[in-house]
Amino acid sequence: MTLYARFAAHIDAVLDSLVTAGDLPSGLERRAVTVEPPRDPSHGDLATNAAMVLAKPAGTNPRALAEKIAAGLGAIDEVASAEIAGPGFINLRLHDDVWRGELRAIEAGGDDYGRSGLGKGITVNVEYVSANPTGPMHMGHCRGAVVGDALASLLEYAGHRVIREYYVNDAGGQVDVLARSAHLRYCEVLGIDIGEIPEGLYPGDYLIPVGERLAQEFGPAYAEAPESEWLALFRQRAVAAMLDLIRADLALLGIHHDLFSSEAELQAAGKPEAAEAWLRARDLVYDGVLEAPKGETPEDWEPVELPLFRSTRFGDDQDRPIRKSNGQWTYFGADLAYHFQKAQSADQLIDIWGADHAGTVKRIQAAVAALTEGRTRFDVKLVQMVRLLRAGEPVKMSKRSGNFVTLADVVGEVGKDVVRFTMLTRKADAQMDFDFAKVVEASKDNPVFYVQYAHARIRSVNRRALDAGVAIGAADLSRLDTDELAVVKLAAQFPRIVEAAALAREPHRIAFYLFDLAASFHALWNMGNDRPDRRFLLVDDPETTSARLFLANAIGQIVRNGLAIMGVAAVEEMQ
Repeated sequence: MTLYARFAAHIDAVLDSLVTAGDLPSGLERRAVTVEPPRDPSHGDLATNAAMVLAKPAGTNPRALAEKIAAGLGAIDEVASAEIAGPGFINLRLHDDVWRGELRAIEAGGDDYGRSGLGKGITVNVEYVSANPTGPMHMGHCRGAVVGDALASLLEYAGHRVIREYYVNDAGGQVDVLARSAHLRYCEVLGIDIGEIPEGLYPGDYLIPVGERLAQEFGPAYAEAPESEWLALFRQRAVAAMLDLIRADLALLGIHHDLFSSEAELQAAGKPEAAEAWLRARDLVYDGVLEAPKGETPEDWEPVELPLFRSTRFGDDQDRPIRKSNGQWTYFGADLAYHFQKAQSADQLIDIWGADHAGTVKRIQAAVAALTEGRTRFDVKLVQMVRLLRAGEPVKMSKRSGNFVTLADVVGEVGKDVVRFTMLTRKADAQMDFDFAKVVEASKDNPVFYVQYAHARIRSVNRRALDAGVAIGAADLSRLDTDELAVVKLAAQFPRIVEAAALAREPHRIAFYLFDLAASFHALWNMGNDRPDRRFLLVDDPETTSARLFLANAIGQIVRNGLAIMGVAAVEEMQ
C-alpha cells in the first residue's frame, strides 16, 4: 500500500472510531474526503478536508470536528504533528523516516510502483483515431491517436481491462471517392493518360502503389468497364490497402489497436435495425417531422416524416433522425448502433474525437444513456488540432499526401518519443503548436528534453559510481537531508497522480507531473555546481553517495514508469 493510500486508510479508521464514540453519526458519505499534499509545502506534508466535508451533514462545527480528527491522527506513529488550519483543514507533518520508507517502497515496487486496483473488474472501451480509410495518417490525426493510446495505457496501469478500438468509416461516400481515385491510378499504371487528377478525387501519390496492385491482380479487365462492374470491388481492395497503410503509420508511434470495427459490416449485419427496434420497443424512437430550420427557411424545404430518436429525454436540445428520407441511415443512426455494439462488451466507453465534432457530443451521449439504460459511463474527449511550425513559420504541405503533412514524415524527422511526449504537454482540448525546432531543443523549456535528461543524468551517475567502485544497494538513507527528502515527497505523489489522471481521463497529467519531478531533481543536482559537497558522487564519502544514488534511482524508476504510460522510452544517455 502506497503512502497516500495508507493515510486515506488512517483517516477512515479515525472516522470509524469517532462514529463508535458517538461523535459522528454513522452512514455519512465519505467519498469527498481527500488526503493530498497541501498547496504550500510549509504547511506540512499531507492535508485532509475530512472535517470540512463531514461537519455539515454531521450537524457540527467544522473546527470542532477537526480537533477530534486531528487528535486521532496525531496519535499515529508516523505523524509528527497534526495542526488545524483555517476553518477546519488538517495539516499533517510526518517523521522523516516515513519518507525514507517510501523511498524503499519505490525501489521494491519497481516497474509496478504506482499501479492501482482502481479499475479492477471494469472493462473500458477506448475508441481513438478512427480516421476515414482514405489515405495515410496525417498530423491532424496524430494528437488524438497519442491521447487515446496514452489514456488506454493509463487506465490499464490503474487496473482496468482496456479494449483499444478503431472504427472504420467504410460505408460512406468517401470510400466510393477512394475507389474512383484508385481506379484512376490503376488506369495510369496500365499506360492510359489520366491527365490532371479531377476535382473531388484524392490526388496523393500514396494511391499509385494501390493502382499497381490492382493492375497486377486484374490486368486491363476494368480499364474501360462501367463503374457498376468495378466500384464495389475496388472499394474493398482500396480500403484494405488504406488500412494496411494506417496500421503501419500508427505502428511508427507504437500504437496497435485490439479491434478494427467496420461500419459497412455493422450495417450488413443489421445492427442499426436491431438498435432501432430496441428503442422503438421502449418508445424512444417514433415517426415524426423535424422542425423547420431556424432563421430563413430554404425554398426547397419540405416537412418529411422520419424516424426520430427521443434524445431530448436525455439532455439533447432536439430529437434526432436516425434515417434519411430515402431510408438510408444518417451518420447518427449508424453511430448509435455502433455504440450499442460497443456497450455489449464494455462497462465504460470513451471516444476520442476531434474538436470539430463537438456539436454531436450531446446526441451520442443521449443515445448511450438510452441504449444502456444509464448503466454505462460514457466520456467524449475532444482534441484540438495541432499547428505545425518550423522555427515559427507554418510548415508546407506534403507532396506525397496531396494536401497534408504525413505522420510518417514527422516521426521520421523527430522520432516517436518526441512526438508522443509533445502531444501530451498540453490538455487535449487546448490549442497546440508543434514547432520542429523547439521539440528537439536541448533546454529546460522543452519538457521532452528536460524529463529525458533527468533520466539520462541518473543513468550516467550510476555508471560513474560503478567505475569508482561505489556500492549502491545497502544504502543508509538517514544520510538524506531535508532538501533530498523534499524530492522524495514529490516522488511519493506518483500513485495518487496516476489514479487522479485515470479518474479524470487526462493522460497529460502524467507529463505535467514528470516535468515537475524532473525539475525538482535537476534543482537538487544543480546544487552541486556551486557546492561540491552537494554532488551525488562523492568518492571520499561512499555512504552519502550510496544514499544519494538510491534516491536518484528511485526518481529514475518513477520517470520510467510515467514515460511507459505515455508510450515513451527512457533514454540511457543524451546524444
